[in-house]
Amino acid sequence: MDIKRFETGARMSGAVVHNGTVYLAGQVGQAGSDVTEQTKQALAEVDRLLALAGTDKTRILSTQIWLADMTDFPKMNAVWDAWVPQGHTPARATGESKLATPDYLVEVIVVAAL
Repeated sequence: MDIKRFETGARMSGAVVHNGTVYLAGQVGQAGSDVTEQTKQALAEVDRLLALAGTDKTRILSTQIWLADMTDFPKMNAVWDAWVPQGHTPARATGESKLATPDYLVEVIVVAAL
């Protein structure tokens, strides 16, 4: 079975497809923006990468969301709830973690079907 990589760099690929499944690298928004804007930007990147791989958000199987501060959970969820297609909500986990820099407030990791 072939492996197809999209937006491959020296460290990682933006998306990898194998055996009918799309794995996205963690998506973040613009560092320094508030959590609402970062969530919107990260989810827009999820949409873009899924389209590049040949699928869309109705095919998401699972999502991990990392927040730098769980007090931002309601703000992130407000954006998520407006974005995720009802009837196609994936399995999801959300946790708190230090992210790559203190300016990142949210990171979204997605696995989807083709």
